[in-house]
Amino acid sequence: MDLKQLKYFLCLAREGNVTRAARQLNIVQPALSMQIAKLEKSVGKQLFFRSAHGVSLTPAGETLTSLAASIIQNVDHAQEEMARLDGRISGRVSIGMITSAAQSTLAASTAKIAARYPEIQLLVCEGYTETLVEWVATGQLDIAIVNVPAGKHNLIAHHILDEEMMLAQGRDNKAVLPNPVPYKKLKDLGLVLPSRRHGLRRILDAAATEAEIALAPRLEVDTLSAVCEVVATTDLITVLPGIALYPHLTAGRISAHRLRKPSIQRTVAWLTHPRRAVSAAMSAVMEVLTEDLRGAARSASRLVNR
Repeated sequence: MDLKQLKYFLCLAREGNVTRAARQLNIVQPALSMQIAKLEKSVGKQLFFRSAHGVSLTPAGETLTSLAASIIQNVDHAQEEMARLDGRISGRVSIGMITSAAQSTLAASTAKIAARYPEIQLLVCEGYTETLVEWVATGQLDIAIVNVPAGKHNLIAHHILDEEMMLAQGRDNKAVLPNPVPYKKLKDLGLVLPSRRHGLRRILDAAATEAEIALAPRLEVDTLSAVCEVVATTDLITVLPGIALYPHLTAGRISAHRLRKPSIQRTVAWLTHPRRAVSAAMSAVMEVLTEDLRGAARSASRLVNR
């Protein structure tokens, strides 16, 4: 067993597909398969179930996932600390982000990080809050940027922002709405919303329960850019946080209204494992991401109809 094999194993466990994992690792598929076979021989256990659709972890593989992740993280941390002695910030940082955060500022933020910290290796993926929390808990990610509350967990939450949820309609939508819009009015509108698997939908459903109404969207779409496109080109209406609406607000394709009774806020935070030290590289990356997310939220808020 060596570090390379463990890194290959974790990548394959995360991707669930040999082709995608090999592409991620920048190696050919036979080389990846050979290293995984060597690792299985070394530990004396089958680590993956193989099928035509990909691979999944065996019970032994599940156990090795948390152990290997801890080993790799400790090695990475040791390398980062040695680099800091020379005044450099370096290391590998793996982050999972909810879609509303990733689609709003990720492109600009990663460009800044690449320019400022050329020795930081950054891995970013998107996912639902529950999945990202699990991946931080099991060591597959260093950081998860999620909606809070995220259910019961033992992770450390670092506050990023509190953001207002807004009602949005297309520029050519003829519906005349009061401003702010009473939350109860949503039951009378044609809605496109994320599905109940989505953290934002859970926030909206909780507010609907408080307002004693039931939300019955005509469309349920989890890809927030697609939700915004539907709103911009139809008479359907949505409720999303400002940073998810920001690109279409600035383009003038949609307009946004505040909600009341209740007004709705979501809290975004980044989560880390209590047994995993926050490295200099992790802090540097999150400083950029936090600054950009807060900036996008402020800019979106200024574009809401008064």
